[in-house]
Amino acid sequence: MADDTSPPSDEPWFVRWRHAVVAAVVLAAVAALSVANRSDSSTPAAASTSTSSTPDTVVIDDVTSYTLSRTLKDGMKGDDVKRVQQRLKDLKFDPGRIDGIYGGDTMMAVWAFQAVVLNLPYETKSDFVTPVLWDLMRSDVVVKPRRQKSTPTHVEVYLREQAMVVFKDNVPALITHISSGDGKDWCEEVVIDPGEEGNKGKDRVVRGECGKSVTPSGVYYFYMRKYGLRESGLGTLWNPVYFNYGVAVHGAMNVPKYPASHGCIRIPMFVSEYFPALVQYGDRVFVFDGVKEPEDYGSPPPYFNGVDPNWKPTTTTSSSTTLPGATTTAPSGAPKVSTTVPSATTTVVPIVTTTLPTSTTTG
Repeated sequence: MADDTSPPSDEPWFVRWRHAVVAAVVLAAVAALSVANRSDSSTPAAASTSTSSTPDTVVIDDVTSYTLSRTLKDGMKGDDVKRVQQRLKDLKFDPGRIDGIYGGDTMMAVWAFQAVVLNLPYETKSDFVTPVLWDLMRSDVVVKPRRQKSTPTHVEVYLREQAMVVFKDNVPALITHISSGDGKDWCEEVVIDPGEEGNKGKDRVVRGECGKSVTPSGVYYFYMRKYGLRESGLGTLWNPVYFNYGVAVHGAMNVPKYPASHGCIRIPMFVSEYFPALVQYGDRVFVFDGVKEPEDYGSPPPYFNGVDPNWKPTTTTSSSTTLPGATTTAPSGAPKVSTTVPSATTTVVPIVTTTLPTSTTTG
Protein backbone atom coordinates (compact mmCIF):
# COMPACT_ATOMS: atom_id res chain seq x y z
CA MET A 1 0.00 0.00 0.00
CA ALA A 2 1.12 3.56 -0.67
CA ASP A 3 0.87 4.54 2.96
CA ASP A 4 3.18 1.78 4.23
CA THR A 5 6.84 2.79 4.20
CA SER A 6 10.00 0.93 5.06
CA PRO A 7 11.43 1.06 8.59
CA PRO A 8 14.52 3.16 9.28
CA SER A 9 17.62 1.94 7.48
CA ASP A 10 19.53 1.31 10.72
CA GLU A 11 17.28 -1.57 11.72
CA PRO A 12 18.42 -5.21 11.35
CA TRP A 13 18.26 -6.71 7.86
CA PHE A 14 15.41 -9.04 8.78
CA VAL A 15 13.26 -6.08 9.84
CA ARG A 16 13.96 -4.14 6.66
CA TRP A 17 13.27 -7.14 4.43
CA ARG A 18 10.40 -8.66 6.37
CA HIS A 19 7.79 -7.59 3.80
CA ALA A 20 9.74 -9.29 1.03
CA VAL A 21 10.19 -12.41 3.15
CA VAL A 22 6.50 -12.54 3.97
CA ALA A 23 5.61 -12.06 0.30
CA ALA A 24 7.94 -14.88 -0.70
CA VAL A 25 6.47 -17.22 1.90
CA VAL A 26 2.92 -16.45 0.80
CA LEU A 27 3.85 -16.92 -2.89
CA ALA A 28 5.47 -20.27 -2.13
CA ALA A 29 2.44 -21.38 -0.17
CA VAL A 30 0.09 -20.46 -3.02
CA ALA A 31 2.26 -22.30 -5.55
CA ALA A 32 2.38 -25.41 -3.37
CA LEU A 33 -1.37 -25.32 -2.86
CA SER A 34 -1.93 -25.03 -6.62
CA VAL A 35 0.25 -28.09 -7.33
CA ALA A 36 -1.49 -30.06 -4.59
CA ASN A 37 -4.93 -29.24 -5.99
CA ARG A 38 -3.94 -30.42 -9.48
CA SER A 39 -2.43 -33.68 -8.21
CA ASP A 40 -5.43 -34.46 -5.98
CA SER A 41 -8.18 -33.49 -8.42
CA SER A 42 -10.00 -36.76 -7.70
CA THR A 43 -10.33 -35.99 -3.98
CA PRO A 44 -13.98 -35.33 -2.92
CA ALA A 45 -14.87 -31.72 -2.20
CA ALA A 46 -15.63 -32.56 1.45
CA ALA A 47 -11.93 -33.16 2.05
CA SER A 48 -11.24 -29.41 1.73
CA THR A 49 -13.39 -28.39 4.71
CA SER A 50 -10.52 -28.31 7.25
CA THR A 51 -9.66 -24.87 8.65
CA SER A 52 -6.39 -23.33 7.48
CA SER A 53 -3.97 -22.26 10.21
CA THR A 54 -2.46 -19.55 8.00
CA PRO A 55 -3.50 -16.06 9.24
CA ASP A 56 -5.22 -13.71 6.81
CA THR A 57 -3.05 -10.77 7.87
CA VAL A 58 0.41 -10.25 9.28
CA VAL A 59 0.25 -8.28 12.55
CA ILE A 60 3.23 -6.08 13.37
CA ASP A 61 3.36 -5.48 17.14
CA ASP A 62 5.66 -2.47 17.14
CA VAL A 63 3.62 0.27 15.45
CA THR A 64 6.33 2.84 16.21
CA SER A 65 8.70 1.24 13.71
CA TYR A 66 6.71 2.72 10.84
CA THR A 67 7.02 6.19 9.38
CA LEU A 68 4.07 8.12 7.96
CA SER A 69 4.04 9.07 4.28
CA ARG A 70 0.91 11.23 4.22
CA THR A 71 -1.06 13.65 6.39
CA LEU A 72 -4.06 11.94 7.99
CA LYS A 73 -7.32 13.88 7.86
CA ASP A 74 -10.95 13.33 8.78
CA GLY A 75 -12.49 10.43 6.86
CA MET A 76 -9.23 8.81 5.75
CA LYS A 77 -8.81 5.05 6.10
CA GLY A 78 -5.83 2.71 6.15
CA ASP A 79 -3.32 0.74 8.14
CA ASP A 80 -1.45 3.95 8.96
CA VAL A 81 -4.60 5.29 10.66
CA LYS A 82 -4.88 2.07 12.63
CA ARG A 83 -1.27 2.41 13.79
CA VAL A 84 -1.93 5.98 14.96
CA GLN A 85 -5.00 4.79 16.85
CA GLN A 86 -3.06 1.97 18.49
CA ARG A 87 -0.22 4.28 19.51
CA LEU A 88 -2.66 6.77 21.05
CA LYS A 89 -4.37 3.97 22.95
CA ASP A 90 -1.02 2.66 24.21
CA LEU A 91 -0.28 6.15 25.57
CA LYS A 92 -3.78 6.28 27.25
CA PHE A 93 -5.20 8.80 24.76
CA ASP A 94 -8.39 6.86 24.03
CA PRO A 95 -9.18 7.08 20.28
CA GLY A 96 -12.28 4.87 20.47
CA ARG A 97 -12.43 1.84 18.19
CA ILE A 98 -9.18 0.87 16.48
CA ASP A 99 -10.80 0.46 13.09
CA GLY A 100 -8.43 2.24 10.70
CA ILE A 101 -10.88 5.12 10.15
CA TYR A 102 -9.84 8.66 11.05
CA GLY A 103 -13.06 9.99 12.57
CA GLY A 104 -14.22 12.25 15.37
CA ASP A 105 -13.16 10.01 18.26
CA THR A 106 -9.64 9.66 16.88
CA MET A 107 -9.45 13.39 16.21
CA MET A 108 -10.35 14.17 19.84
CA ALA A 109 -7.53 11.89 20.99
CA VAL A 110 -5.15 13.75 18.64
CA TRP A 111 -6.31 17.04 20.19
CA ALA A 112 -5.63 15.65 23.66
CA PHE A 113 -2.12 14.56 22.62
CA GLN A 114 -1.28 18.04 21.38
CA ALA A 115 -2.73 19.56 24.54
CA VAL A 116 -0.94 17.40 27.10
CA VAL A 117 2.31 16.52 25.35
CA LEU A 118 2.90 19.75 23.42
CA ASN A 119 1.05 22.02 25.89
CA LEU A 120 -0.79 23.68 23.01
CA PRO A 121 -3.79 25.90 23.85
CA TYR A 122 -7.01 24.79 22.22
CA GLU A 123 -6.92 27.58 19.61
CA THR A 124 -3.74 26.23 18.01
CA LYS A 125 -4.41 22.49 17.94
CA SER A 126 -4.54 20.80 14.55
CA ASP A 127 -7.17 18.35 13.28
CA PHE A 128 -4.56 16.40 11.30
CA VAL A 129 -1.75 13.95 11.96
CA THR A 130 1.27 15.03 9.93
CA PRO A 131 4.42 12.93 9.54
CA VAL A 132 6.11 15.30 12.01
CA LEU A 133 3.37 14.82 14.60
CA TRP A 134 3.49 11.05 14.10
CA ASP A 135 7.24 11.10 14.74
CA LEU A 136 6.48 12.80 18.07
CA MET A 137 3.81 10.22 18.87
CA ARG A 138 6.15 7.31 18.29
CA SER A 139 8.97 8.79 20.36
CA ASP A 140 9.54 8.09 24.07
CA VAL A 141 6.54 10.00 25.41
CA VAL A 142 6.16 10.24 29.19
CA VAL A 143 3.31 12.18 30.80
CA LYS A 144 3.83 13.21 34.42
CA PRO A 145 1.36 14.94 36.75
CA ARG A 146 1.73 18.55 37.77
CA ARG A 147 0.74 17.45 41.28
CA GLN A 148 2.64 14.33 42.29
CA LYS A 149 1.74 14.50 45.98
CA SER A 150 -1.99 13.94 46.06
CA THR A 151 -4.52 11.15 46.54
CA PRO A 152 -3.47 7.82 44.95
CA THR A 153 -5.92 8.57 42.15
CA HIS A 154 -6.32 12.19 41.18
CA VAL A 155 -7.55 14.17 38.18
CA GLU A 156 -5.95 17.18 36.53
CA VAL A 157 -8.08 19.42 34.31
CA TYR A 158 -6.30 21.84 31.97
CA LEU A 159 -8.69 24.59 30.86
CA ARG A 160 -6.22 26.43 28.64
CA GLU A 161 -5.49 23.26 26.70
CA GLN A 162 -8.97 21.66 27.05
CA ALA A 163 -7.74 18.29 28.29
CA MET A 164 -8.04 16.08 31.37
CA VAL A 165 -5.81 13.35 32.81
CA VAL A 166 -6.68 10.67 35.36
CA PHE A 167 -3.53 9.67 37.25
CA LYS A 168 -3.22 6.51 39.32
CA ASP A 169 -0.04 6.50 41.42
CA ASN A 170 1.19 9.34 39.17
CA VAL A 171 0.80 7.23 36.01
CA PRO A 172 -1.83 8.17 33.41
CA ALA A 173 -4.85 5.87 33.34
CA LEU A 174 -6.81 8.08 30.93
CA ILE A 175 -6.05 11.20 28.90
CA THR A 176 -8.99 12.78 27.12
CA HIS A 177 -10.15 15.89 25.33
CA ILE A 178 -12.73 18.02 27.17
CA SER A 179 -14.94 21.05 26.67
CA SER A 180 -15.41 23.34 29.68
CA GLY A 181 -17.40 26.51 30.41
CA ASP A 182 -17.34 29.11 27.64
CA GLY A 183 -17.60 32.10 30.00
CA LYS A 184 -20.82 33.45 28.46
CA ASP A 185 -23.93 34.74 30.19
CA TRP A 186 -27.13 32.90 29.31
CA CYS A 187 -30.87 32.72 30.01
CA GLU A 188 -32.93 29.71 28.94
CA GLU A 189 -35.50 27.16 29.99
CA VAL A 190 -33.98 24.36 32.04
CA VAL A 191 -35.18 20.99 33.26
CA ILE A 192 -33.89 19.92 36.68
CA ASP A 193 -34.21 16.36 37.94
CA PRO A 194 -34.74 15.72 41.67
CA GLY A 195 -31.42 15.55 43.49
CA GLU A 196 -29.70 17.95 41.12
CA GLU A 197 -28.49 21.36 42.28
CA GLY A 198 -31.54 23.61 42.67
CA ASN A 199 -34.10 20.82 43.08
CA LYS A 200 -34.40 19.17 46.49
CA GLY A 201 -37.94 17.97 45.83
CA LYS A 202 -39.29 14.74 44.41
CA ASP A 203 -40.58 16.06 41.09
CA ARG A 204 -38.83 17.29 37.99
CA VAL A 205 -38.73 21.09 37.72
CA VAL A 206 -39.05 23.13 34.52
CA ARG A 207 -38.32 26.85 34.75
CA GLY A 208 -36.40 29.75 33.27
CA GLU A 209 -32.93 30.42 34.66
CA CYS A 210 -30.01 32.70 33.94
CA GLY A 211 -26.39 31.85 34.61
CA LYS A 212 -22.75 32.32 33.69
CA SER A 213 -20.86 29.51 31.94
CA VAL A 214 -17.70 29.38 34.05
CA THR A 215 -15.64 26.40 35.19
CA PRO A 216 -13.90 27.65 38.36
CA SER A 217 -10.22 26.87 38.83
CA GLY A 218 -9.15 25.41 42.15
CA VAL A 219 -8.75 22.24 44.19
CA TYR A 220 -11.76 19.95 44.65
CA TYR A 221 -12.71 16.33 45.23
CA PHE A 222 -15.33 13.97 43.81
CA TYR A 223 -18.29 13.65 46.15
CA MET A 224 -21.28 12.31 44.20
CA ARG A 225 -22.18 10.44 41.04
CA LYS A 226 -25.32 9.58 39.09
CA TYR A 227 -25.86 6.99 36.40
CA GLY A 228 -27.47 7.42 33.02
CA LEU A 229 -29.13 10.56 31.66
CA ARG A 230 -29.63 13.49 34.04
CA GLU A 231 -31.13 16.93 33.47
CA SER A 232 -29.75 19.82 35.49
CA GLY A 233 -29.55 23.60 35.55
CA LEU A 234 -26.29 23.30 33.61
CA GLY A 235 -27.72 21.08 30.89
CA THR A 236 -28.02 17.41 29.96
CA LEU A 237 -25.48 15.13 31.66
CA TRP A 238 -24.54 11.50 31.01
CA ASN A 239 -23.00 9.49 33.87
CA PRO A 240 -21.99 12.65 35.77
CA VAL A 241 -19.41 12.59 38.57
CA TYR A 242 -19.67 15.80 40.63
CA PHE A 243 -16.81 17.72 42.22
CA ASN A 244 -18.06 21.31 42.74
CA TYR A 245 -21.77 21.49 43.63
CA GLY A 246 -23.56 20.94 40.29
CA VAL A 247 -20.35 21.03 38.25
CA ALA A 248 -19.47 17.53 37.06
CA VAL A 249 -17.36 15.54 34.64
CA HIS A 250 -19.92 13.98 32.30
CA GLY A 251 -20.45 12.53 28.87
CA ALA A 252 -21.85 14.72 26.09
CA MET A 253 -22.78 14.26 22.45
CA ASN A 254 -21.02 17.50 21.52
CA VAL A 255 -17.43 17.97 22.74
CA PRO A 256 -15.92 20.57 20.41
CA LYS A 257 -12.31 21.69 20.36
CA TYR A 258 -13.18 24.86 22.27
CA PRO A 259 -15.00 25.65 25.57
CA ALA A 260 -18.75 25.28 25.01
CA SER A 261 -20.40 24.06 28.23
CA HIS A 262 -22.35 25.88 30.95
CA GLY A 263 -19.53 25.09 33.39
CA CYS A 264 -19.26 21.31 33.52
CA ILE A 265 -16.40 19.25 32.07
CA ARG A 266 -17.70 17.53 28.95
CA ILE A 267 -15.98 14.34 27.85
CA PRO A 268 -16.74 12.05 24.88
CA MET A 269 -19.70 9.72 25.42
CA PHE A 270 -17.67 6.54 24.97
CA VAL A 271 -15.16 7.74 27.58
CA SER A 272 -17.95 8.55 30.03
CA GLU A 273 -19.05 4.92 29.94
CA TYR A 274 -16.02 3.90 32.02
CA PHE A 275 -14.68 7.13 33.50
CA PRO A 276 -16.80 6.84 36.70
CA ALA A 277 -15.15 3.49 37.45
CA LEU A 278 -11.69 5.12 37.39
CA VAL A 279 -12.41 7.51 40.27
CA GLN A 280 -14.06 7.36 43.67
CA TYR A 281 -15.29 9.68 46.39
CA GLY A 282 -12.53 11.79 47.88
CA ASP A 283 -10.24 11.64 44.84
CA ARG A 284 -8.66 15.06 44.36
CA VAL A 285 -9.46 17.23 41.33
CA PHE A 286 -7.06 20.02 40.29
CA VAL A 287 -8.45 22.55 37.81
CA PHE A 288 -5.70 24.60 36.11
CA ASP A 289 -6.56 27.78 34.20
CA GLY A 290 -3.04 28.61 32.99
CA VAL A 291 -2.99 31.88 34.93
CA LYS A 292 -2.45 30.92 38.58
CA GLU A 293 -2.00 27.68 40.48
CA PRO A 294 -5.17 25.86 41.60
CA GLU A 295 -4.12 26.26 45.25
CA ASP A 296 -4.07 30.04 44.82
CA TYR A 297 -7.82 29.93 44.23
CA GLY A 298 -8.69 27.50 47.00
CA SER A 299 -12.03 25.80 46.29
CA PRO A 300 -14.36 28.51 44.95
CA PRO A 301 -17.97 27.51 44.25
CA PRO A 302 -19.44 27.91 40.77
CA TYR A 303 -21.76 30.68 39.65
CA PHE A 304 -25.21 29.68 40.86
CA ASN A 305 -28.10 30.17 38.45
CA GLY A 306 -30.78 32.76 39.12
CA VAL A 307 -34.43 32.89 38.06
CA ASP A 308 -35.13 34.37 34.64
CA PRO A 309 -37.78 37.08 35.28
CA ASN A 310 -38.78 37.11 31.61
CA TRP A 311 -39.37 33.38 31.28
CA LYS A 312 -42.80 32.08 30.30
CA PRO A 313 -43.67 28.36 30.09
CA THR A 314 -43.66 27.16 26.48
CA THR A 315 -45.13 23.69 27.06
CA THR A 316 -47.56 22.01 29.42
CA THR A 317 -46.07 18.76 30.73
CA SER A 318 -46.29 16.60 33.80
CA SER A 319 -43.84 17.57 36.49
CA SER A 320 -43.25 13.96 37.52
CA THR A 321 -40.47 11.80 36.15
CA THR A 322 -39.07 8.31 36.50
CA LEU A 323 -35.64 8.32 38.10
CA PRO A 324 -32.81 5.81 37.86
CA GLY A 325 -32.84 3.26 40.63
CA ALA A 326 -29.34 4.06 41.87
CA THR A 327 -28.76 7.56 43.17
CA THR A 328 -25.90 8.13 45.57
CA THR A 329 -25.38 10.96 48.03
CA ALA A 330 -22.36 12.92 49.09
CA PRO A 331 -20.07 11.34 51.69
CA SER A 332 -20.28 12.82 55.17
CA GLY A 333 -16.56 13.40 55.56
CA ALA A 334 -14.90 15.67 53.03
CA PRO A 335 -11.14 15.44 52.53
CA LYS A 336 -9.23 18.49 53.65
CA VAL A 337 -8.06 20.55 50.71
CA SER A 338 -4.50 21.80 50.84
CA THR A 339 -3.81 25.33 49.63
CA THR A 340 -0.03 25.00 49.59
CA VAL A 341 1.45 25.16 46.13
CA PRO A 342 3.86 22.24 45.62
CA SER A 343 7.02 22.48 43.60
CA ALA A 344 6.21 22.67 39.91
CA THR A 345 6.13 19.35 38.11
CA THR A 346 4.89 19.43 34.55
CA THR A 347 4.23 17.10 31.67
CA VAL A 348 7.54 15.79 30.34
CA VAL A 349 8.36 14.54 26.88
CA PRO A 350 11.95 13.19 26.92
CA ILE A 351 14.01 13.25 23.74
CA VAL A 352 11.40 15.31 21.85
CA THR A 353 12.26 18.91 21.00
CA THR A 354 9.79 21.21 19.29
CA THR A 355 9.04 24.90 18.83
CA LEU A 356 5.71 25.87 20.39
CA PRO A 357 3.46 28.83 19.51
CA THR A 358 3.85 31.94 21.62
CA SER A 359 0.10 32.22 22.31
CA THR A 360 -0.82 32.35 26.00
CA THR A 361 -4.57 32.65 25.61
CA THR A 362 -6.41 30.87 28.42
CA GLY A 363 -9.44 28.62 28.07
